[in-house]
Amino acid sequence: MRFLFVVGGGSAPVHASVPLAWAARAAGHEVLVASPEENLDLVTGLGLPARGVTDLGMGDAMLKDRQGNWLPMPTSESTEMDFAGRGFARLSAASYRGTEELAEAWRPDVVIGGEYNHAAPLIAHKFSIPLVSHTWAIYDRTDIDWQGATDELKPELAAFGLDAIPEPALFVDITPPTVRPGHAEPAQPMRWAPGNPQIALEPWMYAKGDRPRVVITSGSRSVFIPALGLDFFRPLLGGSVLGGGDVEVIVAAPEPVAAQLRAEFPDVRAGFVPLDVVAPTADLVLHHGGGVTVMTLLNAGTPQLVLPEILASAIPMRPVDEFGASITLPSHTVPVEDTEAAVSKILGDTSYRAKAGELAAEIASMPSQAEVVKVIEGLV
Repeated sequence: MRFLFVVGGGSAPVHASVPLAWAARAAGHEVLVASPEENLDLVTGLGLPARGVTDLGMGDAMLKDRQGNWLPMPTSESTEMDFAGRGFARLSAASYRGTEELAEAWRPDVVIGGEYNHAAPLIAHKFSIPLVSHTWAIYDRTDIDWQGATDELKPELAAFGLDAIPEPALFVDITPPTVRPGHAEPAQPMRWAPGNPQIALEPWMYAKGDRPRVVITSGSRSVFIPALGLDFFRPLLGGSVLGGGDVEVIVAAPEPVAAQLRAEFPDVRAGFVPLDVVAPTADLVLHHGGGVTVMTLLNAGTPQLVLPEILASAIPMRPVDEFGASITLPSHTVPVEDTEAAVSKILGDTSYRAKAGELAAEIASMPSQAEVVKVIEGLV
């Protein structure tokens, strides 16, 4: 069978998609990936053949309308959700033509996309092939972001005589059942697996010393979003709790940011670190609320402290907080004293580790990617 994967929307959705693609190839199927040009090196570096389908980048898709005009930034949780839904829809619209050309030439048997990769349902509809949609992280779809995407895609939907985004033949969700919201639509569960790039490891990455270990990361966007770069790390590293020497601190950050941090804080290890490798050694990971970061830590059984970059990032964390495996603060701009108090609380209370371990065990019990590939085979 031929599996066409549609990815895009930053690096995290790629990381979330590739384990299923790996499993399809391991099962003997042909796999091609349709990707924005900006993600091609990432996809091919993870061992998958890929075709660039748009030169539109995620930043422009989110921040500008289709005419290239800058959009006003959202100021509330609901407007953030609408903003994001429309941004992913604009990227999907720009990806459609290139993906259609790829599908026309290659003739896939099934198309698989993240639930916000809307070119996938349009391709499935045009070529009358099964659509598989999957979550990238904890289920967080709302009526607001879905309606925003539908409104933005009106021209593409109208071309097919549609007024709604086509439904998938199979919806796959990686959310652990305990923290899956009650309103979530029925889905085929699938175990989450890391799909991030790797580097040559050093011993400290997979084994820690005697001190408590805290990892801080703000994701790949720290390079071009100042609020997630030095402004995110400096107050934490200069504080009394994480800067006092009683805690081992590791900063997982792209090299441009890491180099500046090493110069200013020479005792802190900073650089690109595979989070899936270091997470099981950490007593706490403090981060910005990225969905794949959250899933990496849930899978590792690691307690989390979340300083959301955007208000909507707190939505999927609420059930994890309620379960007792994490603490989510109002935003990444809270006073450093509030962050330090939360760090001390988690490090001093073993229940956070125990609850995180329960969620990790639940993830491990979910159907594997290989099992889900067999379900997909049954659709064709």
